[in-house]
Amino acid sequence: MGLLSRITPDFIRKSYAIKFGIAFLILGISIGMIGMVGTGQVTNEVEGIVNGEIQSTAEQESNNLENWQQENRDTIQVLAETPVMQSADTEAIDDYLDVNQLPDQAFQIDYVDTQTGDVLASSPRDTGSVSAYNFPAEDRLAAGEQFATTEYLYETDDLQQPVISYVEPIADADDRALIYTVRLNEYTQEFGSYATAENVVSLVVNEDGQVIFSDESDAELFAEYDDANGVVAEAFDLAAGMERSGSATHSTPPSTLVDSEAYVFPNEEYVVGYNKMELEDREWVMLVHMPTDDAYGFVTTVNQFGTLATLVGVLVIGVVGVVLGRNTATAIDRLTTKAGRMENRDLDVSFETDRIDNIGRLYQAFDSMQTALREQIHEAETARENAEQARQRAERLNQHLERKADEYREVMQAAGDGDFTARMDPESENESMTEIAAEFNEMIADIERTTEEVKAFAQEVATASEQVTSSSEEVRAASEQVSESIQEISDGSKRQNESLQSANQEMNSLSTTTEEIAASSNEVADLAERTAETGSEGREAAQEAIDGMEMVLEESDEALDEIETLHEEVQEIDQLTTSISEIAEQTNMLALNANIEASRSTEDGAGEGFGAVAREVKELSSETKEAADTIESLVDEIQDQTQTAVTQVRGTTEQVESQTERVEQAVDALTQIADFADETNTGIQEISAATQQQAATTQEVVSIVDEAATISEETTTEAENVAAAAEEQTSALTEVSGSAQQLTDQSIRLLEVLDEFETDANAETLAGTDVNADLEGDDDTLEDDATDRQDDGSDTREDDATTRSQD
Repeated sequence: MGLLSRITPDFIRKSYAIKFGIAFLILGISIGMIGMVGTGQVTNEVEGIVNGEIQSTAEQESNNLENWQQENRDTIQVLAETPVMQSADTEAIDDYLDVNQLPDQAFQIDYVDTQTGDVLASSPRDTGSVSAYNFPAEDRLAAGEQFATTEYLYETDDLQQPVISYVEPIADADDRALIYTVRLNEYTQEFGSYATAENVVSLVVNEDGQVIFSDESDAELFAEYDDANGVVAEAFDLAAGMERSGSATHSTPPSTLVDSEAYVFPNEEYVVGYNKMELEDREWVMLVHMPTDDAYGFVTTVNQFGTLATLVGVLVIGVVGVVLGRNTATAIDRLTTKAGRMENRDLDVSFETDRIDNIGRLYQAFDSMQTALREQIHEAETARENAEQARQRAERLNQHLERKADEYREVMQAAGDGDFTARMDPESENESMTEIAAEFNEMIADIERTTEEVKAFAQEVATASEQVTSSSEEVRAASEQVSESIQEISDGSKRQNESLQSANQEMNSLSTTTEEIAASSNEVADLAERTAETGSEGREAAQEAIDGMEMVLEESDEALDEIETLHEEVQEIDQLTTSISEIAEQTNMLALNANIEASRSTEDGAGEGFGAVAREVKELSSETKEAADTIESLVDEIQDQTQTAVTQVRGTTEQVESQTERVEQAVDALTQIADFADETNTGIQEISAATQQQAATTQEVVSIVDEAATISEETTTEAENVAAAAEEQTSALTEVSGSAQQLTDQSIRLLEVLDEFETDANAETLAGTDVNADLEGDDDTLEDDATDRQDDGSDTREDDATTRSQD
């Protein structure tokens, strides 16, 4: 309860009529006070306006006086610039001044010598010298400058006149000047109409307190202005450059000079406006006087009417307040009774009234409020039902979002575990969830296609590597056989050489044992025949080795192409992995946006489920990014291993090409061996046929045996060279086989990594086939083939050895 309510008696607080009457009483008193204050304020404002007008008049009159001064200066300047004045012809100048009409305000014009002060020409009076008429600035004439004198009294023997003179030097004549003298009384007619109105006195006072200009033509100039109220002193005290004008109201009479008969100014209160004029070397003050009755006459009338209007207004307000207060109090009491009934939940109370004023509108407002209460009660019931339905929809939406989040989490977990066939169901009641599912399905489909391509390519590389390994093993086995055959040829050649040496020794005793010679010849023939056959076989085996190495070269080139293709595909996988990482980051950003939306939705109480979905999406996008990083590291390792395999295969290819050249050289040597063996066989046969003639031709047989021994030695040397080349070829093929096997192992490792990711190709194409098992089976087959070839070669060599032992 406020202080006013506590100090107000209850009988007043309970009665609207009493309060209304008191309010109108206070209103009447307030209006009366406001009227009085307003009337005083208007009076002050009008007085301020009048004072401003008088001040403005003083300023305007000062401007007019300054303009008059400038006009006089312009007049003498124009006159000084005429050709006759600049001619320095005194007589011509004197005639010019006499003939030409002078301005109306001109009192005297003198053409003077500035050095002596002598008047050389003048009009209308001949003065002779400036000192003759009391010129106040004779000492300034010699300075040759333009200036205006102070006001002074022009005095001659028969004349006294208040004047002011203007000096203008003659151009191109340092000692000549014009003096233009004007009477001060001539300015009287220049005062404005306001300044010259009835009971208005306007005059100008100089620094000595003398009146030098007046609006009355018969006023005494140079009279002393009695500054009893200090107006002139106040004006002269204004600082230079500051506000130079003002006004004041004085209750005492003005200067006795103003109160004289010349001005006819009432001896009463007056208003004065003043303005200080700052001239070259002196100051003047313009004063405008006006009686207060003339200045404030309208203000007095306004004050009287304002007081009367205030009293009448207060009386009218009192009467209207009584009538209106009683009527209003009665209507409010009835309205209070009806409002109490409505407060008691009686919404059928009638608020009808014939009044259209504020009370009537208040009745209408209560009626509208009654109708609004009915509608609000109905709307509240409807809003409660709508809120319940909205709550149910929100719960269904949250349940749907949670269910979708669980489904998406399961799909993402399956994809994170390597199942790239998993897909999200894009059907959802929430647009954001639909977009997430569609983008995830598109991303996982791209990953699945890429994985399938990499798997297929890895399978092709593994198959090609197996083929290279198989071919290398076959070539290595053939090379081993060639090496063994050449070794046998070398052994046979050595034995043949030994036999020939023995034959040579036996030839010395050929004559004694012809049968031994025949037997030895037959044995040598057999050995020569076998040597020829063995040389032919070695040549064929060497040719097969060359063909096999050419196949190895072709397959090595194909493997190199496949590996380079694998390297390019792996780079594409690396780019795709980068794209997966970017998609994961975008998914992370989408989750962040979902979190923001969830934060906004939380303010409405329906964003918890959406926030959980966003957090799950963020976690799964992080796991997807980690899996992409793992794939990228594996791809980088495969790229390094692929580059190493390419280097090794290229080196092996170069070695195979080198060994091929050496084998070709061995073939040429074997061809020569075969030819030599054929020649040896022919010679031995001839020896056998001519055994009967050995006795007669022993010396010839010895010669032939020596030749055969030489050929045998050459055959042995060539066979040893071919054996060494075959061993080097076998070593190179072993390195090729090892490189191919390493490539196979790397392909198997790539397939093992890719098999961790499940795609549609795994289910449809591979149909559960274990690629690694197939490759291991192929390795076992290759190893078995190599073992069989080694066993066959061992058996063959053992059989040949047995045959030779038997022979």
